[in-house]
Parts: sequence; C-alpha cells; structure tokens
Amino acid sequence: MPAYLNAIGTAVPAHDVHAPYLEIAPYFLTSETDRKSFAKMARRAGITHRYSTLEPADPSRWTDRYDAEGFYRPGAFPSTGARMKRYSHEAPALVDGAIADLAGQAGPDWAEGLTHLVICTCTGFSAPGIDHHMVNAHGVPSTVERTLIGFMGCNAAINGYKTARHIVTADPTAKVLVLNVELCGLHFQENAPLQTALMFMLFADGAAAALVSAEPTGFELEAFRSDMLPDSEGHITWDIGDNGFDMWLSGRVPRTIFKNLPGHFETLAADAGGRDIDLWAIHPGGRTIIDAVEAALDLSAEDVAYSRGVLNDFGNMSSATLPFVLSRMLAEPRSGRTGVAIGFGPGVSVESMVFSEAEG
Repeated sequence: MPAYLNAIGTAVPAHDVHAPYLEIAPYFLTSETDRKSFAKMARRAGITHRYSTLEPADPSRWTDRYDAEGFYRPGAFPSTGARMKRYSHEAPALVDGAIADLAGQAGPDWAEGLTHLVICTCTGFSAPGIDHHMVNAHGVPSTVERTLIGFMGCNAAINGYKTARHIVTADPTAKVLVLNVELCGLHFQENAPLQTALMFMLFADGAAAALVSAEPTGFELEAFRSDMLPDSEGHITWDIGDNGFDMWLSGRVPRTIFKNLPGHFETLAADAGGRDIDLWAIHPGGRTIIDAVEAALDLSAEDVAYSRGVLNDFGNMSSATLPFVLSRMLAEPRSGRTGVAIGFGPGVSVESMVFSEAEG
C-alpha cells in the first residue's frame, strides 16, 4: 500500500534576527582579521532572513542585553535548564502556527481520523511535551500513538517521513501527523570563535506539520536510504553542555559530501527506476552544502533553486528546513514528476528519499 505526503504546514517566529546578528557577532570576535573574515563570509552566505522567538534588543542596549527580554546578557548567558524551560514555553506556540498553515490546506477537520503522531526535534526536550499539547489544544485523540525522533539533527524530517511511511504501509487506515520543531536560537554561545560565530549565522527557528496517509494526494513516498559517510564522525557533532547544546560544524563537511554523495546517489537512482529526477529537495544546510551537492551530482542552478530560496528566506532551521523546501514544491503541483530529497546530520549521516507526485 503506497503512502503519501499529503500536505505540509510551516511557521516561523515573528522576529527577523539575521541583520541584527550580523551587527552583534563582531563584538564576540577578538581580532580585526576575524571580523573581516566574518563580514566576508556573511556577504557570501546566501541568507537574507532568519527568525527567532527572541526579539533583538535595540543596539543601544547591547552593553547589558542582546535580546529585548535579557535572555542573553553579556557575561550571564542562560544555563541549559533555563534554555529548556524557554523551549517548553515557545515550541508549542511555534507548532500552533504550523498547524494553522496545515489546516488552511487540509481543512479544519485535518485531525479527524488521526492515529499516529511523530515528533522530530533536536533543540529541546520536556515532558509532558508537544504531544500532550496537540491533544489538549488541537483535538488530536488522546489515544494517538506517539513517537519521538530526537537528536538526529538536520535530516530528521526524512526519518520522520520514513517512520510515517512504515506505519501507513503496515496499516492503510493509519493517518500520521509528523511535526518538526526547532528553536536553534536558544543555543547561542557567548565569546564564540570565528568558526562558531559563522555557524550561528546559519541557524534559525522554525516548525513544520505534515500529514502522511494512504490518500493518493501530494507526494508518494517511494523509497528511503540511510548512510554514514566514511571518516566523518567528528565533522558534525551536537552535545548537551552546561550552557546550552554545543554544536560543531566542521569546514570539511562540504568536501566530505562532494566526495561521497555520488556513491550514495547510485543506489537512490536505482530506487527511482531510471526515471529522470525533476525535483531536488536538498537540505539547505548552508550555501557551501548546497554547492557541494550541486557539484557532486552535476545539478543545475534551477535544480537547487528551491533549496537556495529557503536558505535565503529562513536560514537553516535544522530538521524543519527540508519540509519548507518540500512545501514550496507541493504548492506548485504538476502531476507525474519524480523527486529526490537529501538531508545531512551528525556523523556525517545522510538520509534520502525518492518521491513522486500523485496523478490528478
């Protein structure tokens, strides 16, 4: 029994923080050389907007706070516990926005018959959590079967859709809601070195809500592949520290992707059965990530335009980002096209899928 990605709703917070961050970040850099390097890389990042649940402070207040509420104060950044408390407050509201967008596409009765809930996140954890919020605030049945996919990083959306597909193929009456919610802005670090300051320039907050069922509308989820690229274990790491979650994104990641992705794609192309690939949903992990995929698979600028557009408009929202790309594709239906989605996570791990547009 085929499984279909029927609809995707998306949401971001109200506060655009990209331009303010470009002004604040140089304060953390200790040398003029680093500040010049940061400015150069910022111009080349391919990002215009990133959104956060935290409102930037007026520049006149930067001596005592970086956001309007004082969550981030010079010399007194919050503990991991304080960040998780903030996550438990902000994440449900962000999910509400994605659900409202989903309801606009799937109708007000979108939750009718819902049997399973899959939640993907790597930027915060609390219990009772978003699953309880969905039952209390959105009419999701209290009997819904719940699964949490945690700490799998930027490619977790594909893991979520894969899990949903397993459920639907096992039980064609199942209807699965897949949620991706990430508050990357809660893990900003003070006095970061240049490489870390550049990494924070990529990340942002966002949420996505997707329905997967046997109803033949949207994208058919045809096949999935997982891989861990060789000699890359330390290239992307994500650890829980005393002052937030500590991420490391090595500059070697694009080269590792360029070198190893063609081999991964060979098996994925076989899953597509020799069909031409019309849609390329590449995780917008950063400009150099998209560049590496484009070069490795000999893609055109048009092929990666959806991914570059999402990167420009929202930055990297970890696991919520790829759904934004797929949402834009769903909004421009032309039946019969075949697509490939590829995401990257800690390891470097690769998750990918083949999908096709339902006829009609």
